[in-house]
Amino acid sequence: MDLSQSQSSNLSLGFITHVSPVMTAPNRSHIVDDSIAFQIDSRVKDQSYPVTPVPLQLMDKQTKENGKEGGESADEERDVEEFRILGHSMCIKRKRDTDATSSSSSSKSFRATSSNENLLGLESRRNAVRAWGNQGLQAADPDIFEIMEKEKQRQYKGIELIASENFVCKAVMEALGSHLTNKYSEGAPGARYYGGNQFIDEIETLCCQRALTAFGLDPENWGVNVQPYSCTSANFAVYTGLLLPGDRIMGLDTPSGGNTSHGYYLPNGRRVSGASIFFESLSYKVDPQTGYVDFDKLEERALDFRPKILICGGSSYPREWDYAKFRQIADKCGAVLLCDMAQISGLIAAKECASPFDYCDIVTSTTHKSLRGPRGGIIFYRKGSKPRKRGLLLNQGDGSDKYDFEEKINFAVFPALQGGPHNNHIAALAIALKQVATPDYKAYMQQVKRNAQALAAALLRRNCRLVTGGTDNHMILWDLRNLGLTGKNFEKVCELCHITLNKVMVFDDNGSITPGGVRIGTPAMTSRGCIESDFDTMADFLLKAAQITNSIQREHGKLAKGFLKGVENNKDVIELRTRVENFASLFAMPGFEV
Repeated sequence: MDLSQSQSSNLSLGFITHVSPVMTAPNRSHIVDDSIAFQIDSRVKDQSYPVTPVPLQLMDKQTKENGKEGGESADEERDVEEFRILGHSMCIKRKRDTDATSSSSSSKSFRATSSNENLLGLESRRNAVRAWGNQGLQAADPDIFEIMEKEKQRQYKGIELIASENFVCKAVMEALGSHLTNKYSEGAPGARYYGGNQFIDEIETLCCQRALTAFGLDPENWGVNVQPYSCTSANFAVYTGLLLPGDRIMGLDTPSGGNTSHGYYLPNGRRVSGASIFFESLSYKVDPQTGYVDFDKLEERALDFRPKILICGGSSYPREWDYAKFRQIADKCGAVLLCDMAQISGLIAAKECASPFDYCDIVTSTTHKSLRGPRGGIIFYRKGSKPRKRGLLLNQGDGSDKYDFEEKINFAVFPALQGGPHNNHIAALAIALKQVATPDYKAYMQQVKRNAQALAAALLRRNCRLVTGGTDNHMILWDLRNLGLTGKNFEKVCELCHITLNKVMVFDDNGSITPGGVRIGTPAMTSRGCIESDFDTMADFLLKAAQITNSIQREHGKLAKGFLKGVENNKDVIELRTRVENFASLFAMPGFEV
């Protein structure tokens, strides 16, 4: 083709060499070699669109003499085209299709190689995650696995008589060890700080519904918070939500069977719990002669002390609680009535003992004792309109007012005291609460009570002394003083014989506190299938342990150093341990196989 003829156009075509003076133009780029560039100029200058010269590689016309030796194929020769510009003969070598195909193949090959490398890299990363993330416990940490296996054997071969312990089912264990522990869920259902909680909300909402159903509560009149990490946390959340620092609370004295989370001072004045550190606490006591709550003295002290919260419930009280009397006293002194039902919540749910919900404003509990759920806490609170007639409470108005516990308590749980809830625990609690509402669970709690009464009767037949003379619930308090024993030494001998229980304080005949008792409960062994006759056998084991303790104390004394020396390699202890292990191994373990 020939571009030498001028055309009528606003465009012109020019060539620029590196020595051309036009290179000084501001819109021209310098060509650093001997190549030639062509420039298309428009007579209508538009500075917003600068024109950049395009370098060309020019070739001499190919001839047969200066062609490549051996010649080129006809197809290749057709790739070179001759043309003339301003009288100059020039050739342009077109890019062959084979070159394009080769380039395309090379590109595809590179992409395939990169893709393979990415796949290999991804698989390598997957394997790295599996290496640490999918290992079983035994492979990941043999040390912890070995210790846990020892604990499993201890549970299986031992007799568990601690009143506050129990065995959970496999479903509860699976929820506790599930992927729910991965999720952060600060806040409440529908009002979380983090996203991705739609299914966590469903679990917590279902758990709350089941909690109200398990205790037969109307959701119009009662609310519930299932996030507390323990009952101590639940109690402190109630105090924090309803009180100011320094306000007064009143609960059962710890040596009388109360809990330290209700406030307690040591004889030297030291404040034991947060309840006594941040609030002012005064305790009421049991009658040292009967072991029952002394309501006359309780009322007298409450009217003088004027607590803002009056607490009923305790850790070591084997009798029914008279909630109606507590309500009367709370009304007289203008207090909110709080029940800590941690020990007896299972019995209350099964309607096997009196219910605090008929009289109390707030009810707290653990979830792992007689409820047979995971370890945690729970808070029930009244909501809706306050009753018209309930004494002259300063905080209840004329009946038109509504309870304001819900917002205060929920805010105290989060964000005041806790961070994110333990979602695995809440799911496990929902599972346990579903079981609580069944006839099977009611039958279980009935057996728990029968077993406690059978054990109490067996000990009484063997001339043992029980605080209050018996039990109305799942526990008994055994006063060891008439046997000349201390609770601490007896607890140690029992532990070495694979019987677990716990020492408690008891009142002597003069009203002084002495560490001369132990607390015994029946829920755990009932969960393993034990009935009345089995607890009669356990009473024999306990009496034998008392005889061994007495013998060691006579020979080595009651002080810890001498007593522990006498326990080491004691033949009677070894013999009793063998009998206990053989007996306990007859019963199945809930939750796992041994």
